[in-house]
Amino acid sequence: MDTIFAPATARGRAGLAVLRLSGPCSHAAVRRLAGRVPPSRRLVRAGLRDAAGSLLDDAMVVVFDAGASFTAEEAAELHLHGSAAVVAAVLRVLGAMPGLRMAEPGEFARRALENGRLDLTQVEGLADLIEAETEAQRRQAIAVAGGALGRQAEGWRSDLLRAAALVEATIDFADEDLPRDVTPEAAAAVDRVRSGLAALLAGSAAAERVRDGFEVAIVGRPNVGKSTLLNALAGREAALTSEVEGTTRDVIEVRMDIGGLAVTLLDTAGLRPTQDVLEGMGVALARRRAAAADLRVVLIDDRGLPDGFATAEGDIVVRARVDRPQDGPGVSGLTGHGVAALLDAIGARLEGRVAGASSLIRERQRQAVTRAAGALEQAAIELSAPCPRAELAAEDLRSAIRALEGLVGRVDVEHLLDEIFARFCIGK
Repeated sequence: MDTIFAPATARGRAGLAVLRLSGPCSHAAVRRLAGRVPPSRRLVRAGLRDAAGSLLDDAMVVVFDAGASFTAEEAAELHLHGSAAVVAAVLRVLGAMPGLRMAEPGEFARRALENGRLDLTQVEGLADLIEAETEAQRRQAIAVAGGALGRQAEGWRSDLLRAAALVEATIDFADEDLPRDVTPEAAAAVDRVRSGLAALLAGSAAAERVRDGFEVAIVGRPNVGKSTLLNALAGREAALTSEVEGTTRDVIEVRMDIGGLAVTLLDTAGLRPTQDVLEGMGVALARRRAAAADLRVVLIDDRGLPDGFATAEGDIVVRARVDRPQDGPGVSGLTGHGVAALLDAIGARLEGRVAGASSLIRERQRQAVTRAAGALEQAAIELSAPCPRAELAAEDLRSAIRALEGLVGRVDVEHLLDEIFARFCIGK
């Protein structure tokens, strides 16, 4: 296998830049650069030199033996000064060494998967950890990257293997008297796993919202202060404001962190009947986006709700243009009164929706668990029949086991790997 290398830190000036190597020539490459290979997992200072003996950088070097690195291969890291010129010079020297080549995107993580260091759910969690923008996304990704979902799947797989062995025993020894009826034990294992899968699926929608973010639509009549409020919430002038009604025609989106959750705020067109074709298109779009949003903040004034608009359970209805505390409860994007309280209310509503989030964070994972749950439902039917059909139940159990193995990347995922790892940065 080739030895691969790549920067593990972003391009640009910085105090440090880290280059990673993985493969059978990693330690030899360090010896050619530094003149020696330091003890495993000890960070040491070393001058790195090219083939002519010219100093490239005064760096820190650490090596890892096979089995002790991220990829489970012989590996090394070079901690350089974060100069683009230094990094380029060291990369140039590494590229000239026989047996070494630049890594492809995600190739370090792919080798970790292929060498059994990570399962596929951990790889996906690692990708989400790199992309995490908020505290909730970080916590979720850390749990999945740490193997939480893989451990659950392995536990269920073990239970199902035991159940399948019991069911197949009734087939193999159909003409003999078994010491006891093993069907109830197999059925109990199936029910346990079904309950676990059901709980995982029930929390998958909330988990996906944590990962992808929530949408919160600000709706109300024209000129009620929606755009001004959006600007106050965002802390910048994201939307144009005007005393002229109907200024907002399109949906203005602002991404922000509210209570540790990723939230996209939507400023929508004022809701009212109109003969203006362009404004009418904006109103129709506003209604569609508001209906699809995870949460709606409905601004009202003395005129009340917009014509033809009905609030739904969970909406936050707040009085707009309440500039001073003495004017009563409400919010003002102009003075900032009530803005902090509104942010707290949005955060509390969304936090309540993610309280039951599971570790199922991707559609691929959800589909695998859904397949396993469907197969187990059929197996339960076969096992609970007046005359249990062991052959059919055994096949259903094998289908469920294959689905769980696909979840962690053991089988049936080769066609997905290129797509998954292509989204990683080079050096991870």
